[in-house]
Amino acid sequence: MEAAPTPAAAETQHRHGGCLSARTFMPPGPVARCSGGSSQAAGSPDEASCGSPRWIGKSLFCVCIKRKGAYERICMNLTPVQEQRLQRLRHRMKVYFDHSRRDHQEALRALWYATYPDQELEGLVSEQWKDMGWQGRDPSTDFRGAGFISLENLLFFAKTFSASFQRLLQKQSGNQATWEYPFAVAGVNITFMIMQMLDLQSTKPRTFVKAVFVQMLSEDEWAFDLLYCVAFLVMDKQWVEKNASYMDFNEILKSTRAQLQKELLLEDVMRIEDMPSYRLLC
Repeated sequence: MEAAPTPAAAETQHRHGGCLSARTFMPPGPVARCSGGSSQAAGSPDEASCGSPRWIGKSLFCVCIKRKGAYERICMNLTPVQEQRLQRLRHRMKVYFDHSRRDHQEALRALWYATYPDQELEGLVSEQWKDMGWQGRDPSTDFRGAGFISLENLLFFAKTFSASFQRLLQKQSGNQATWEYPFAVAGVNITFMIMQMLDLQSTKPRTFVKAVFVQMLSEDEWAFDLLYCVAFLVMDKQWVEKNASYMDFNEILKSTRAQLQKELLLEDVMRIEDMPSYRLLC
């Protein structure tokens, strides 16, 4: 069974936005026009699928997609690596933050010192956490929506793209909206949005967006975490451009999701690093 990479290894692989040398994968199987099946409503945020996917035997699925005005069917076999990594990612998603677990406590401390390396943390329950954008003194109460993986995402972002992380946290440069979003809580919401977008709770890929992501995951164990970093930058960019306020938060998340889906479906996007918005990271 494939050994799980450590967080330190992930940081080394992606430090400062360095791109891994990855194989360019081929389109996932033979393509044929869809026969039958009703399409989704036009203009839906995920109109990359039509009808219901067909699961043909173990690890083989077909998804209908719409490209250039025509519906096509994509079939692909899940490789052992893809199955293992999907299972591992789904396991990460099921882990709730437990303030009594030592490893969860240490991860929270690690996030603090990755964010404020020169500032001593007074405690896991402290007024200091509000400076990072948590709703109260105890950040553990804000993880309920997305679980422990949302903390892992924030920590990955802070360690891997520290310049971008600090720029968003402190708004050190560029324009600011009239009302700034709570940074850490926004991060938790972004994790939850990506999980929904990729339909990761389902055992069978039902959209082409997920099929594309599965291919990316086979190339890079940390594709989800990288996509999270890109999503945070896209969300912030749209927030500033629209001069958003508190009441606009859900709409900004929706438009961020639409932008990510659009980029993931571009024909020349084979890895997260190929997404146009990846260039926002530094």
